[in-house]
Amino acid sequence: MDLLPLSLILVATLFTCLALGLWVGFSLIAVGIVAMVLATPAPVGAVFATKAWAALNIWDLTALPMFIWMGEILARSRLSSDMFRGLAPFTRRLPGGLLHVNIIGCALFAAVSGSSAATTATVGRISLPELRQRGYDDRMAIGTLAGSGTFGFLIPPSIILIVYGAATEQSIARLFLAGVLPGLLLAALFGGYTMVWSLLNRDRMPPPEPKSSLGEKLRAAMLLLPTVLLIVAVIGSIYAGLASPTEAAVVGVVGALLISGLSGGIDRKGAWDSLRGATITTCMIAFILVGAAFLTGAMGYTGIPRSLAAWIGAQDLSPYALLAALLVFFVVMGFFLDGISIVVLTVSIILPMVLAAGIDPIWFGVFLVLVVEMSQITPPVGFNLFVLQSITGRGMFAVARYALPFFLLLVFAAAVLTVFPDIALWLPSTMNAR
Repeated sequence: MDLLPLSLILVATLFTCLALGLWVGFSLIAVGIVAMVLATPAPVGAVFATKAWAALNIWDLTALPMFIWMGEILARSRLSSDMFRGLAPFTRRLPGGLLHVNIIGCALFAAVSGSSAATTATVGRISLPELRQRGYDDRMAIGTLAGSGTFGFLIPPSIILIVYGAATEQSIARLFLAGVLPGLLLAALFGGYTMVWSLLNRDRMPPPEPKSSLGEKLRAAMLLLPTVLLIVAVIGSIYAGLASPTEAAVVGVVGALLISGLSGGIDRKGAWDSLRGATITTCMIAFILVGAAFLTGAMGYTGIPRSLAAWIGAQDLSPYALLAALLVFFVVMGFFLDGISIVVLTVSIILPMVLAAGIDPIWFGVFLVLVVEMSQITPPVGFNLFVLQSITGRGMFAVARYALPFFLLLVFAAAVLTVFPDIALWLPSTMNAR
């Protein structure tokens, strides 16, 4: 069969499966089966078994369930309420006031959870009622939370960076370090925008709150101490070379259990629920990885990736033009697929082109995750939009409208990262130097 009709059939099959509500992993498997039946006499069952085993028989993936479990434990603890009370005295006098709690709180929780949706939900359940009670503009409160919730994809320990590293055979430790400074850049951009917005819209801000005393700040700092120690234990052990990502994940789980147990924020039922939630999420990601691996193998039989790569190569695009085209491509993909599905479905096709253009694969992993973050706040499949819709009762497109300035800041951050790649590569290079 000619490649163009075959490509159209496969695209139609994928979107039909997704529209019918079939899980993403099974949708990818279905498309792979159709591709193999139409393009090759090779045995479908044997190819599926081989690809499924290869996709999951990767040692680096052992860190995945542990980091997910750590996030599940902390999401059920009192960590988010402690973070709000700990951050409030330090932010209430800044331009933008307690709106910065959304930004800093999401950055801190992202550094101990690795999940965008979990970050948005956990911080949002505490911060949004408090901000509303104090008279903050609801649209800005929701917008800052929607944008900042995407930090969970980029700031380590990022689940999606683990998936990218396993799929591309790149060092997860180096990917984690590469995500630190871009994550801080995003937090600074969001904080700066919030300050400017509040100064230009004083009529939509509540009256300034009283200045915090030194004693209040010290008590607040003690509430933040467990979170900071956990971040240092996980990321610091990797950076210092004391632990691999998998070992650091175990340290994180033990630390999360200690924090939750000592603070009285989790009981035996909560611990069991966290383990159950981590198992469900891990299985969901595993199905996506298997489906994407099988589809990638099936696509190899069709010849579509080779033809696509040859066509793009014939365009003689510069690295900047290629990255701009990929940014648009991934944003469009984000309208229909979640972030992990985008990465595992496309990386095997895209990465050879990226390497041929002389682009560092570690840097590209951060760029890819940064762009995929945009899919979290774009309808109709933006997970952060679903989370905030359930928390706030606002419509999905209304939430997306509130998050639009932060979507544009994500685009700007991707441009800055492209022009100054050392923002992502400096920390990994220092680890190599040692």
